[in-house]
Amino acid sequence: MSVCTGLDISQLKHEIIAPTLQAIALDGPAAVNLVTGIALAESRAAYLRQFNGPALGLWQMEPATHDDCWTNFLNSTAQSVLRGRIEGLLSPEPRLTQLVSNLRYACAMARVRLFRAPAPLPSATDAVALSAYHKQFYNSVLGAANAGANRVLFQAAIDAS
Repeated sequence: MSVCTGLDISQLKHEIIAPTLQAIALDGPAAVNLVTGIALAESRAAYLRQFNGPALGLWQMEPATHDDCWTNFLNSTAQSVLRGRIEGLLSPEPRLTQLVSNLRYACAMARVRLFRAPAPLPSATDAVALSAYHKQFYNSVLGAANAGANRVLFQAAIDAS
């Protein structure tokens, strides 16, 4: 029998996600709860590589998405301050591999993807809205995420103290 343990949600939220989002100045309760919920929805905060797929890290970011965030957003002059903050999280390893090996970097890149979304973040305490936002702006309409089924995961993210 296979046992999936994952990380403690409260520790992930308060020891990794909140300080990382504060370090890149993209924090706030809605951002913290959304990024925590996404880790739960995408990987159950347990898996570092997608089974039979290319996605990497707790936030299951695909290499093409990662590279697009750098090429078409972070490398722009307008994002030089944010880019510098994110570069401060990096180790000497290649950036892409750090989606697996560097929780703070993977978290920051998930937040960058959300920051590029055209809609404002939903309420920090609305699990239904957070789950729907994840589906629409992080996972995509064609992705496997189920906003209704994942509501419980976003509620767990909200409740993690």
